[in-house]
Amino acid sequence: QVQLVESGGGLVQAGGSLRLSCAVSGRTFSYYAMAWSRQAPGKEREFVAAMRWSGGTTSYAESVKGRFTISRDNTKNTLYLQMNSLKPEDTDVYSCADDPGGPVTTAPRAYDYWGQGTQVTVSS
Repeated sequence: QVQLVESGGGLVQAGGSLRLSCAVSGRTFSYYAMAWSRQAPGKEREFVAAMRWSGGTTSYAESVKGRFTISRDNTKNTLYLQMNSLKPEDTDVYSCADDPGGPVTTAPRAYDYWGQGTQVTVSS
């Protein structure tokens, strides 16, 4: 059973940075597509970044391109989302998601596994 646990959220001023982590356990092979998404109550989920765990292609939503970077550390089994130049509109609950063999895309799609989410609040 794959488990995903996010951490690193918090309160930051506009223009600041945060790095989110998603610790992955229970995985048996590396050809997974992983993504970070965000959602606030009453709003649609937005997928902001995605990548293949084995490396290669990344994908970013236009709203975060140039500010957010998705990466992973194989030795720590951890996915990251580095968020720079944060804006108040980036305030949301951020979750990581995992899908064996699916496409790397920020288009809305189903994932097999989800973390519980971590709150990011950007003050103006």
